[in-house]
Amino acid sequence: MSVKAFEPKFMKVGVLTAALQELTPREKRDPDPDLAIEEWVAFARELDADYIQLSAALHPTESDVPAEAMLDPVANTLDLRQPFNKDRAKRVRACLDEYKIGISDVGYFDNMLHHDPALRKKKHDFMLRAMDAAAMLGVEAVCGFVGRNQQANMDQNLLDFEEWFVPLLKAAKERGLAYRIEQCPMPGWVPGDNWHNNIAYAPGPWIALHRICEKHGVGDQFRIHYDPSHAILMGQDTRSLFQYLKDEGYNFLIGGFHVKGQVVDARGVSAWGYGGQTMERGDMVKGRPSDNPADQLNAWKKQVVLCEHELPGTAKHDPLAYLQNRTVDWLDHQLAARELLKLDVANTYLIVEHEYPKARIQDKEKLKPILQGSIAYTRRIDEAAACMFSLQSEVLASQDIPVQGIGRQAYRS
Repeated sequence: MSVKAFEPKFMKVGVLTAALQELTPREKRDPDPDLAIEEWVAFARELDADYIQLSAALHPTESDVPAEAMLDPVANTLDLRQPFNKDRAKRVRACLDEYKIGISDVGYFDNMLHHDPALRKKKHDFMLRAMDAAAMLGVEAVCGFVGRNQQANMDQNLLDFEEWFVPLLKAAKERGLAYRIEQCPMPGWVPGDNWHNNIAYAPGPWIALHRICEKHGVGDQFRIHYDPSHAILMGQDTRSLFQYLKDEGYNFLIGGFHVKGQVVDARGVSAWGYGGQTMERGDMVKGRPSDNPADQLNAWKKQVVLCEHELPGTAKHDPLAYLQNRTVDWLDHQLAARELLKLDVANTYLIVEHEYPKARIQDKEKLKPILQGSIAYTRRIDEAAACMFSLQSEVLASQDIPVQGIGRQAYRS
């Protein structure tokens, strides 16, 4: 009998730079577009993160969605008003080397299926610039949404995906990149009744989209950047979701993780159900979308009326909520990833994404210990899961020693 050594494998821990949008004041960063990256890299070292997910976004003067209408933080840490060239890449790489920080991927989260051809082209052109920057920095992937054509139903959006999104995947392939899709349904992205505004929101849609990708030779480019908070929002739990992917033969699809929780308020579910608030939100005036961007923020009551994002480690441990799939069981999340997914664990990124509203402080000195604590929690939870997996699934198994007890089971709530 071959005895397996105890060899836990840990994931790569990082942070999304949108956690602190204005780390570098805009009056300093606008004339010096790479200063924001340099200062965030230095900050990441202070936080004891080993990687950053580099946030890119249309500059506030160019965005079609006003800041007042946005719930989640957006940051153009990577400023692409001008193309990213060799000199800029050299400067950024020197900073990364100095602080021993890596980049997991370049994140640009926007609607790539926008119905307006001019706006869609603007967003696609920006994503192509983000891909060019990623390639010049030696980064392996970009990250973002698919989005939705608001003027079409979901089946029609599959056709739009094939026509409009597949070319982006081909562009990623030409540059040697993967395109990791975050699965947030983005219920409050627009006023009105549409709840699924990013069509890549769950395993069923991922599989349908991947089949389209395979037809066009870009199946290897389409990957999921899984965020457990969105599963909780939709009444799912991580273990069952991963088990479903394995059962269907698609457990290779997940290529990275956002580390962000969701705490569901049972009172909000009692009032509105998991579809969120459907009327009298304040985003409509006389039955039509308000022209005031600040009013449009109320569209997010489709989500926030029943839940609130958690920054890992900040929510109280609540075993009953775990059992009811109303918050994330972080330890089992990391165990399930190892047990059920096809992952190169040591080369998989865990990216802390800060969206806990009450702690979303845009003050470096106040935010620093909060992010430090959350990143430390994420690292230790992953280390604990790695040790448990190695001990239970490798060491004991190699000696035919059964594991005690019954853990969390898929499809059980």
